[in-house]
Amino acid sequence: MVEMHEMVEGKRFDRYHELAQEAFGERLGLWIVVPQQLIVEVGVDIVYMVTGGKSLKRFYELVSCAPDATGCKHIRQSYWILVFASIHFVLAQLPNFNSISGISLSAAVMSLSYSTIAWTTAIPNAGGPDVSYSYPHSPSAANTVFKVFNALGMIAFAYAGHNVVLEIQATIPSSPSKPSKGPMWKGVVVAYMVVAICYFPVALIGYWAFGNDTSYDNILQHIGTPHWLIAAANLMLVVHVIGSYQIYAMPVFDMLETLLVKKLHLPPGVCLRLIARTVYVAFTAFVAITIPFFGNLLGFFGGFALAPTTYFLPCIIWLAVYKPKRFSFSWLANWISIVLGVLLMIAATIGGFRNLVMDASTYKFYQ
Repeated sequence: MVEMHEMVEGKRFDRYHELAQEAFGERLGLWIVVPQQLIVEVGVDIVYMVTGGKSLKRFYELVSCAPDATGCKHIRQSYWILVFASIHFVLAQLPNFNSISGISLSAAVMSLSYSTIAWTTAIPNAGGPDVSYSYPHSPSAANTVFKVFNALGMIAFAYAGHNVVLEIQATIPSSPSKPSKGPMWKGVVVAYMVVAICYFPVALIGYWAFGNDTSYDNILQHIGTPHWLIAAANLMLVVHVIGSYQIYAMPVFDMLETLLVKKLHLPPGVCLRLIARTVYVAFTAFVAITIPFFGNLLGFFGGFALAPTTYFLPCIIWLAVYKPKRFSFSWLANWISIVLGVLLMIAATIGGFRNLVMDASTYKFYQ
């Protein structure tokens, strides 16, 4: 997608749907990409709402309910999601990607910081007498398969930055002598290096320390000591998802305001921005409070929404635009990615949806 941003001389594709329109035609390209991209961005923001609320709740419990603390009072997770949402009612009024660059940088630094705290504090717990590395008992083989499917969706969710890459690349100056793909490629490489540095130590050391008892969606919910350090890590996680929420929300704000101006002929300006963006934040908060199943939301949205737009739709566009020679390396690599991406989408969606249904069957909504 970085390479395709300026594949037509003198033109930049600043939005995902513009790239699809070049490949599939004005109308079809719009209908292929926009619904999927909206599902991705809204779904990710819902997940971040749940994450932010859970982390704020955990921070409060570690600070107020520590062994030497007094006056601990239980506050429901729904209220913490509302607290997290209130931050975004304010930040959502920032006009564009450039205005949130500082927030985005803070989010990246916090991601590296809290993940480092997670794996370093897990090391002292390694090798305990109760740690087991055997596969946890499952009621049936079908249940095991569905868990694997859901895990694939969670992995897909973790590596799904493609959905906003064109919007980010659009903010980089470009000229024939210095095209934007140069610095963007460097940014992408650095970004995935940071992702690897964050995720792999947490996964490997977390499993070494806790075995099959590891918290599968957020290891910080599993580690309790030292209280002050884990509390700080949860607060860092909150800062991280604040920035991430805004990154995925900005394209939605752009599409929403464009639709209201062009179709409903509403006047653009501060009033339109205030109402439209406030309604969007309120909607994501409402859904997050209604279905706060963090781990299974990751799996479901990872398969249903992120897999198509991240793992095989860019490959289809590449084949449609560049038309590489049949059975060449480029042709084979893209077709392999398409087949694997489709299988991932089907498996992860089934696994995530099944687990959501299982959670909902025992959950008391708004309690």
